[in-house]
Amino acid sequence: MSQLAGIKACVFDAYGTLFDFNSAVARCADIPEAKRAVLGSIWRDKQIQYTLLRSLQHRYADFEQVTAEALDYALESTGLADAGHRTQLLDLYRTVSAYPEVPAMLKALKAAGLATAILSNGTSAMLKAAIDHAEIGAELDHVLSVEAVGVFKPAPEVYQLAVDRLSLPRELICFISSNGWDAYGAAAFGFQVAWCNRTGQPAERLPGQPIIVLKTLSSLAGHLVSG
Repeated sequence: MSQLAGIKACVFDAYGTLFDFNSAVARCADIPEAKRAVLGSIWRDKQIQYTLLRSLQHRYADFEQVTAEALDYALESTGLADAGHRTQLLDLYRTVSAYPEVPAMLKALKAAGLATAILSNGTSAMLKAAIDHAEIGAELDHVLSVEAVGVFKPAPEVYQLAVDRLSLPRELICFISSNGWDAYGAAAFGFQVAWCNRTGQPAERLPGQPIIVLKTLSSLAGHLVSG
């Protein structure tokens, strides 16, 4: 079993890692079931594309705006453009569901004496709403948003936020993400990385290399070696 050695803190991506971004569309009864998967996929893909493109253009807008703009594109492209759908989906996105294993996994990390944090593209307000809905706030020591630096992941200055807030060398931080580009970006930065590859994606052809690849977060604690 691959191990993450000497870890003092675990820092998590939020959407797709701790929180199921597909749960917003899944809970929207007004969207025809046959169109939910396509809508959710386009919405997520555009959301990520827009963060990357805005970073390249040096035209930062917060994640709430980016999420809404990506939804507008997804709704139009699937023939579902409607103010009611838009409002309902954005409300549901604020309370996306945590994956089932998340609460117990965070409790296990805290019991082992590890610091825990979220480092996300999401705004502070969006993250608070999701954390409160999932009732996991007591298991998190820090919640960090890219708002502080005005650029999105995988920009190195975003990952530096965790180093600065936790006051730890980057090599003693385990970063966990379900997004391959984020996992590889964090590894290139110097974190020890666990890629939670929930959907079985191929390895990325990017700088950096995750140390372990997981299907879910259930087994994360078992890969940690105190030091």
